[in-house]
Amino acid sequence: MSSSPISASQLEQTGLVHKIDRWLNAMPHPALVIELAVSHAAAARWGNARGSLDSYAIEPIGEGSIVASPVEGNIVKADAVRSALRRALSRVPSRGQDVALLIPDPVVRVFILPFENFPRRTDEALPLLRWRLKKSVPFDVDETVVSWMRQAGREGNLEILTAVARSRIVREYEEIVESLGAKVGVVLSSTLATLPLLEDRGATLLVRMCARTLTTVIVQGGGLCVYRSTEMPAESSLLDPQAMLDEVFPATAYYQDTWGGMIDRVRLSGLGMREEIFRRALTSELKVSVGPLSEADDARQLEASAKDLLQHNLDALVGWNMNGGS
Repeated sequence: MSSSPISASQLEQTGLVHKIDRWLNAMPHPALVIELAVSHAAAARWGNARGSLDSYAIEPIGEGSIVASPVEGNIVKADAVRSALRRALSRVPSRGQDVALLIPDPVVRVFILPFENFPRRTDEALPLLRWRLKKSVPFDVDETVVSWMRQAGREGNLEILTAVARSRIVREYEEIVESLGAKVGVVLSSTLATLPLLEDRGATLLVRMCARTLTTVIVQGGGLCVYRSTEMPAESSLLDPQAMLDEVFPATAYYQDTWGGMIDRVRLSGLGMREEIFRRALTSELKVSVGPLSEADDARQLEASAKDLLQHNLDALVGWNMNGGS
């Protein structure tokens, strides 16, 4: 089984809703999911029932051990990363099974590309996508892993939602996991894994912070309308709320201009002790309901142990399970 940022290489559209959900459901779905982030290594094992958590563990990774980048090497201190993951897996053992691996957002570039026509055959679609992305990514497109799905734009036009990452960087993360005896079945960026937690009624804006990376996403009806990932000048504990607003405004303006609608709600993640400050800033400017990701419709229905993951900013581990279960 090969792995990629999103292992489903192509998915035919059969409806206008739950497209993201179907994209994620098309991949292998191991019960054990691992996240390697700039700040931590985490693991969670899910039970047979959707949202049923068997066990989880989170271990800190020393500062500078992982430097998330789409271009340069990410694993700076492999021994430190391996040690943190080993401690986590001592409490959530892999049992020799495949695992899902979640990696930092900056590694995976996400694009929403309009097409008039798009090939059905993978051997025809992949070269076309790489040619289209050639001037949009800061690395050689021939050295990448690419995954995609079809979705409809506002006017029913064809869009190809594409995720691309440099192969050798993805491989760095896989090798850490494999060195501890686990087999990687699928690789996904952390925010893409989180999306199934968002409401698909109306338009939902996700503002998600991980270390200094701010990822802004807008979904509507299960489709992805906007995706921006930006390196901010500071982590959330020191970030000026205006700097966050300056990043969010272009995303909301683009959505309003392109889709002709307004944002219905905002969900926040990773803002820590200063979440209320950012919440007030967004509420004042956008004039909509703003709340933590834990208040999303599906998140409210989670078992207490799974809700605990959200409180530890491990929403990607929960989102991985919510797109279909193990």
